[in-house]
Amino acid sequence: MARICVYLGSRQGEDPGFMAAARRFGQCLGERGHGLVYGGASVGLMGALADAALEAGGEVIGVMPHHLVNREQAHHGLTQLIKVADMHERKAQMAERADAFAILPGGIGTLEEFFETWTWRYLNLHDKPIGVLDTNGFYRPLLEFLDTTVAKGFLNADTRAELFSESTPETLLSTLEKQLSAAPSPG
Repeated sequence: MARICVYLGSRQGEDPGFMAAARRFGQCLGERGHGLVYGGASVGLMGALADAALEAGGEVIGVMPHHLVNREQAHHGLTQLIKVADMHERKAQMAERADAFAILPGGIGTLEEFFETWTWRYLNLHDKPIGVLDTNGFYRPLLEFLDTTVAKGFLNADTRAELFSESTPETLLSTLEKQLSAAPSPG
């Protein structure tokens, strides 16, 4: 069993496909025996993901700073809800508990977590797979921009190639699983 850290919105977004994809990804995690690590909210895409993973029998760990417990409406039905001091500790705790990362639709918080995690990989602070769920083309403009940063000489092509995207929850999880199984064993 792997633990997958998922960054995604605490809002549901305008496209019903975002909610459906979050639910399906959570369901796939639980059905395939993987654990979920996420931001701990009970609302929006975050809540849908967690509920689906729990309903499918998955372990779900939420990590939330004290100051967001009420604002993001902490999910109190999780396997474990870890309350931390601040956002820095939140991200560190989530990354420490994860074997891989998945990025689903979200706003500035999701993007900040995604880019910091990817930067940590670039700096060799971890070597965990990172995949983007491009639901209904949500991340297409960002992925195209990242390709432009390579073309303009601001991003190494190998670093860009480490980040992959898939269009369905099933294929995203399958690709994460392949990368995890291909990783060298520690020790």
